[in-house]
Amino acid sequence: MMTYTIGSRVKHPSKGEGVIMADTGSSYRVFFGPDSILEIGKSFAGLELLELGPPAEAPLSLDSVEEALRKVLLKYSDLGEKVELGGKWVKGVLVFEPADAGLKPHEIPVETFFHKVVMLRDRLRVLEQNINSHPKLDDEDRVNLQQYITRIYGTLTSFNFLFKNKEDQFVGESSKK
Repeated sequence: MMTYTIGSRVKHPSKGEGVIMADTGSSYRVFFGPDSILEIGKSFAGLELLELGPPAEAPLSLDSVEEALRKVLLKYSDLGEKVELGGKWVKGVLVFEPADAGLKPHEIPVETFFHKVVMLRDRLRVLEQNINSHPKLDDEDRVNLQQYITRIYGTLTSFNFLFKNKEDQFVGESSKK
């Protein structure tokens, strides 16, 4: 019989990776995603332990719950950490001037454009995680798809000048070597 603590990361044969969120005595309630919470009997042999959670005796504090929630949201959503725009671009405006002088230019605040670039980066990271953990892809398929993502990151290095911190910037293929 399995004895895992709340917060343990597990892998189910068909549902993939999940986190134990409750121990009911004879079963575990496992979170596999916002639309997938399963009650799994402790005697079920198909549940594989990936990472044991903290000891059951550990006191549950608001800080530990907040930290766990933050980690789950960062890992399983397209919400990313706070990324700062370089100071010289704050309150700036990006202007697209058409070649035809009779047409109006299009303006967009740099903060809005930067937010969209960061969202694109965060969604690429989630896509990358999904590819790497997809149960039906073999290693060759993962590598091929990963190469496309790396090339996309390389293309997006053009926007690195907008980031305040270097560690938040895009890294392309040649930078990873």
